[in-house]
Amino acid sequence: MRLLFTGIIEELGAVDALVDQGDAVRLTVRAPLVVADARLGDSIAVNGVCLTVAERDQETFTADVMRETLDRSALAELQPGTRVNLERATTPTGRLGGHLVQGHVDATGTVRSRVPSQHWEVVEVEVPRPLLRYLVSKGSVTVDGVSLTVVEVDDQRSVFTVSLIPETLTRTTLGTRRSGDAVNLEVDIVAKYVERMVTPLVATEPEARP
Repeated sequence: MRLLFTGIIEELGAVDALVDQGDAVRLTVRAPLVVADARLGDSIAVNGVCLTVAERDQETFTADVMRETLDRSALAELQPGTRVNLERATTPTGRLGGHLVQGHVDATGTVRSRVPSQHWEVVEVEVPRPLLRYLVSKGSVTVDGVSLTVVEVDDQRSVFTVSLIPETLTRTTLGTRRSGDAVNLEVDIVAKYVERMVTPLVATEPEARP
């Protein structure tokens, strides 16, 4: 069964411990809310990365983070005490408050600037160029597990902007991300499927007659 998230953060947890296992890291996160009903084998998104609960107690859960995940995400930069965004996998009867999120990080981006205003803050994120084709103004993107709406995309500079409301700034790690920080990015899965279906049609389309 494929699990999905919505990009609506439930809890701001904290890294409790990290154990280096060579080709993996055993990560323990203090998160009393999301572990309240967690069972072994359940999925929890940590900064947008889907991880499997291997151990749990009343206030923490532990997951194994493989080398592939460490290489493709910013989880490798976590330290004890680091705050992390947490979301449990959604259920068929749950509300889809954000958009469909898989918890499979496509790449990491870099925060380039923050511009505060009276009621929100505009954040600019640099993105690897291959991901630009999946980003459109008013489309969806997941940044560190947070479902956000893209404001603008600058193809020449390879950046996009999002507007963060006070609720997002307060309840997620995006409120403390600084210029130069790495963030996990997951583009809209719908855009990927559309590209997959359309590409063969475009490739075989006959050339237009003069």
